[in-house]
Amino acid sequence: MPELLDDVWFTRDLPVLQAIARLVDGPEYGGNPYLGQVVPASGLPKPEVTAAARALVSAGYVDALTNYAGEIVRFTGISAEARRLAGLWPTPQGEWDRLVEQLTARAEHARTDVERARWQAFADAAVAVGPDDGALLMSALIGGYVPRAR
Repeated sequence: MPELLDDVWFTRDLPVLQAIARLVDGPEYGGNPYLGQVVPASGLPKPEVTAAARALVSAGYVDALTNYAGEIVRFTGISAEARRLAGLWPTPQGEWDRLVEQLTARAEHARTDVERARWQAFADAAVAVGPDDGALLMSALIGGYVPRAR
């Protein structure tokens, strides 16, 4: 059985995606940073950034302009999924974790025993629901799919 290649998502591609997202989202470069601006923002050497950029373009996470030789020159946009992966937009899992954290903090800092018990019951219920179903709920809330009360 052939050996698998080393995973480069966390060590190469994600840091470059985060750098591109920061630069595309920020006003400094008009939302269209050059590859040469992404290199220092990512903290990786240019060959690593170039390889990551090609992978991110082919996966549909980023849009780029190329020169006549097909080399990436400038980034012109990022996908919605790239915004979530880079942390610019919320993810259902992240929002669920934030909700549980907030409920726990409110229980710990409640002014009365009754208030503390209510917040703790809410936190306990959220933990009992679990992260998988909680993420589904948060996905519905983020996406606006929860039926509203009449």
